[in-house]
Amino acid sequence: MATAPQLATTAREEKGKGSARRARAAGQVPAVLYGHGTDPKHLLLPNRELAAILRANGVNAVVELDIAGDKQLALTKQVDVHPIRNYIEHVDLLIVKRGEKVNVEVGIVIEGVAASGTLTIQDASVVEVEAEALHIPENIVVDVHNLAAGTNITAADLLLPAGVELVTDGEALIVSIEAAKNAAETAGTDDAADEAAEEAAE
Repeated sequence: MATAPQLATTAREEKGKGSARRARAAGQVPAVLYGHGTDPKHLLLPNRELAAILRANGVNAVVELDIAGDKQLALTKQVDVHPIRNYIEHVDLLIVKRGEKVNVEVGIVIEGVAASGTLTIQDASVVEVEAEALHIPENIVVDVHNLAAGTNITAADLLLPAGVELVTDGEALIVSIEAAKNAAETAGTDDAADEAAEEAAE
């Protein structure tokens, strides 16, 4: 993303849960903008436009805020979503500068099918990377096509886009390929578990 989507904001004058509920009912999302030694600014963002930006760019979206005519680049550092109703409750925004590098967590996406008779185990869902603010990858793909049982993929094995550096420990396990138990082995394990349970009950 070489350019950032623009988002108009208004200052949030009122504080508290009641004002936050009224803002959300009016289609606005309470937000806090901070960073670079500045005092935090309490803002209101248009919910529909913000949701569209997050859908298109992921949770590490960089936006250009219009704050009373002043333009400011900001990274969506934290997005709080209601666990049941699935609407955006609050957003934390971090001030960034063009060319500045930031540390963010990026999701892992598994593609492909490992060798027959194996199970693909995803041991980590995200890794932390350092990337230029306007070039944060939306996700990092791990291709497991035809990988054999016993294969382990660590953070150091990940193929990162140019300019992106790994922050997570390189030895951290990301994906492992394990041999799948066949039906006979599974049945034998289940039978042993049943016998143990019966003995314990006696």
